Amino acid sequence: MSFFDRMKQGASGAAKKAQQTVETTKLRTQITAKEKEQEKTSKLIGEAVYKAYTAGNWKQADKEVTAHCQHISALRQEIQSIELKIKQARHMKECRCGKVVASEVKFCPACGYSFTSSYEEKASAAEIRLICQGCRTANDADTKFCSHCGLTM
Repeated sequence: MSFFDRMKQGASGAAKKAQQTVETTKLRTQITAKEKEQEKTSKLIGEAVYKAYTAGNWKQADKEVTAHCQHISALRQEIQSIELKIKQARHMKECRCGKVVASEVKFCPACGYSFTSSYEEKASAAEIRLICQGCRTANDADTKFCSHCGLTM
């Protein structure tokens, strides 16, 4: 590999890392905004409860508090979704034990969990190809006759 090829490879790696950092920063900013909105909504819940307390009518706050609580639940789901996007942007995944590992890891180093999923198993099954004995053409696994020469598989 020549000097210029190594320079290009290094520059492209740096560009990818910079893009990843920019994307992660944007997503973290979204999380911060959602958390601030969640704080404001929590304060609104407190105000509604206090108004109901001073009025002596707890049922008055029920609908308002329920609506605010549903809004907070939606915000928390959005935050979880954004956190997942951050992990994907950083090429990371989270094990069921809570450990965050690189996306290409097949087993969790903390608990030994296997990350092979049914999707990966289906993908590997779809990659199985039959080679025709006559013309050496690759055919799908469920093929009965070669698609190129018609020979029985």
